[in-house]
Amino acid sequence: QLVEPGGGSVQAGGSLRLSCAASGHTYNFDYITWFRQAPGKKREGVAAIEVGGSQTYYADSVKGRFTISQGNDKNTVYLQMNNLKPEGTAMYYCAAGDPVPGIVAIIFRADEYNYWGQGTQVTVS
Repeated sequence: QLVEPGGGSVQAGGSLRLSCAASGHTYNFDYITWFRQAPGKKREGVAAIEVGGSQTYYADSVKGRFTISQGNDKNTVYLQMNNLKPEGTAMYYCAAGDPVPGIVAIIFRADEYNYWGQGTQVTVS
């Protein structure tokens, strides 16, 4: 099970950190990826990390502002979001899966992931 504390409301230009914790077991997947979905829009990949490795991937819209990282215990993945913009208002989900490695378009496809958190709301005003 994936648990995502850490959402909230923030003013434009502010920061938030989201967490994605694997409850009860370590991650046994190749990738943990953060997605977001705004009302009326498709779910889009935001940032991904290779589990146990160092490779990370970012959507162009968040490059330079968001950072995905893995905790020392390897059971938690963080998404540090800086300089948030109003268009970042969405439900944020973390997901675990085994997409084809190294291909960003596939890594950011929602149907490549079988395990999802319940989502956490981020509101930027």
